Amino acid sequence: MDKFNKRAREIIEQILYITIATASKDGKPWNAPVYSASDKEYNFYWASDQNGQHSQNIADNGHVFLVIYDSTVPEGTGEGVYIKAKAYALTEKTEIAEALGYLYRRKNQDPKKREVKEFLGSYPRRIYKAVPEKVWMNSGGEKNGNFIDIRVEIDLTK
Repeated sequence: MDKFNKRAREIIEQILYITIATASKDGKPWNAPVYSASDKEYNFYWASDQNGQHSQNIADNGHVFLVIYDSTVPEGTGEGVYIKAKAYALTEKTEIAEALGYLYRRKNQDPKKREVKEFLGSYPRRIYKAVPEKVWMNSGGEKNGNFIDIRVEIDLTK
């Protein structure tokens, strides 16, 4: 299990984009890739237009599913981290400032590049946070001579 936890943390550190799966009020699915950063507890942060489909879906239903997939490796050897989470827009100035720090430091940019006020009020973008509830890694398996994708539940904090 330790190897899955370690590899999941490596993927999270290496891959800059996560895919967020959301659903509208009437159950229509939507996926959106976003640049993200995480904190020590593996909460994920990103900035998005509050009127974007995934942002509207999060406002209506905070249940999301995140995928961080390492597609940089040869065919058949890709690995991914799958995360069931609760997501929401940040509204507290201190939380927004902290999230901006994670996002901009990951780009090796000044965390004060943007002001907190640019993510509140009449400004169009918001900072979002996803708090993981369950996390899985994919693991190869075989059934009747066929390769199958098996997911193993992991704990990123171990």
